[in-house]
Amino acid sequence: MHRKREDENLDFLFKSILQLNDLEECYDFFEDLCTVQELKSLSQRIVVAKMLSEKSVYTDIVAKTGASTATISRVNRSLQYGCDGYDRVFARLKEIDEDGQL
Repeated sequence: MHRKREDENLDFLFKSILQLNDLEECYDFFEDLCTVQELKSLSQRIVVAKMLSEKSVYTDIVAKTGASTATISRVNRSLQYGCDGYDRVFARLKEIDEDGQL
């Protein structure tokens, strides 16, 4: 299903992101690429996804992130019915954290 979203622009974006080596490069690249509000929205969504994957309740997520219940519901749908992208990233971050590298 995700193949329907592929196009040359997205391929170029994702290949560009894969060229980043560390957090500092990510900050520089994403500050150039996105507005402050876009970055806040993206970071809010990943925190919401992390909290949902840890079985946090909506009220706690709203209190911590300020996300709307609509945003939380959309992220939850992605976790339940999406392409497992969040889960893949969280598992890898957990491995890095356990190795003491993060």
